[in-house]
Amino acid sequence: MAKIKMEKPIVEIDGDEMTRVIWAGIKDYLIKPFVELNTEYYDLSLENRDKTDDQVTIDAALKIKEHKVAVKCATITPNAQRVEEYDLKKMWKSPNGTIRAILDGTVFRKPIIVQGIEPFVRTWKKPITIARHAYGDIYKDVELVADTAGVAKLTYVSNKGGIKEEVVHEFKDKGILMAMHNLDSSIESFARSCFNYALDSKEDLWFGTKDTISKKYDHHFKDVFNDIFKKEYKEKFNNAGIEYFYTLIDDIVARIIRSEGGMIWACKNYDGDVMSDMVASAFGSLAMMTSVLVSPDGYFEYEAAHGTVTKHYYQHQKGETTSTNSMATIFAWSGALKKRGQLDNNEELIRFAENLEKASIATIEAGYMTKDLGQMSALENIVVLDTFAFLQKVKETYEENFL
Repeated sequence: MAKIKMEKPIVEIDGDEMTRVIWAGIKDYLIKPFVELNTEYYDLSLENRDKTDDQVTIDAALKIKEHKVAVKCATITPNAQRVEEYDLKKMWKSPNGTIRAILDGTVFRKPIIVQGIEPFVRTWKKPITIARHAYGDIYKDVELVADTAGVAKLTYVSNKGGIKEEVVHEFKDKGILMAMHNLDSSIESFARSCFNYALDSKEDLWFGTKDTISKKYDHHFKDVFNDIFKKEYKEKFNNAGIEYFYTLIDDIVARIIRSEGGMIWACKNYDGDVMSDMVASAFGSLAMMTSVLVSPDGYFEYEAAHGTVTKHYYQHQKGETTSTNSMATIFAWSGALKKRGQLDNNEELIRFAENLEKASIATIEAGYMTKDLGQMSALENIVVLDTFAFLQKVKETYEENFL
């Protein structure tokens, strides 16, 4: 059978450690045998980011603006231990944070539901989508060590003249400070992305901040959402029979745990980082979570929501067999290929991506899965496969059902 052609490329962003190994396996087992893969490749391994002074990350983000669709492997955000391990020039910032700052937009993360993997929260019957703001907050913070007693001030100097100043703290001894910022334009894009996604999926939208404590910063998010909803979306939501609901984030957490799921939960940047991991883990596994950055300018970056699986990588380096779940990375590839097909009216590519997802789910529901799922599955007669045997089994399922 002739391979499916791709006229326009997607931006392929390679990563680190075990997910880099899986990345190559997915292409070799599941994509290249069926598709004439067309990508523009960027190597965001920690070594290459260090070699290029992280310019490769910026170049990759700008290339997404050109081609509109990207697929990204998990990457390392280095800490002090990683700086020493990889002999880095400096502690480079999160590549995800850099790309998201350039593209703006919102990250939508949704669990992959399969029969036999029951949520740890017994009330959850439907998937919960996390909509995570992708700009600012702690990911663009500025930090300072107060190494003696002194006064810390937050100062804003307007280009139009005038100064605003607030005392942060009068230090009697050593301490630490952090400043964060955000942009009205980005918060507005976040709000519209969430409202549009809710309308497209016909699901309720919940949003929570801590505006009772953060009476300016968090309250501003609340006000922007409310203003845009009333002016642009209230009637549309009424017509669609869905609800926009705001409350404090701690109240949202309590309500989410008692709910049956099926809503979109909008979160500020760091809140979304933490809560998407909580939702993914409670549904079964971080490796069973789709993730896509949707920019208001029409850019889409698909990625796995988990880390680089360092422990398995060290085992792999020793020649030991691993059983690493590749589902999130498979769905990152299928999501990007599907979107490329939709933008180019390539029905063959769309169908391939959809069938690859069906084959992946069907493989698990037939009892063939990696160790992490095998330990929690309610299915009988489970066969636990190693990393590459699982990819081979998905390929066989695809060939048996869709060729």
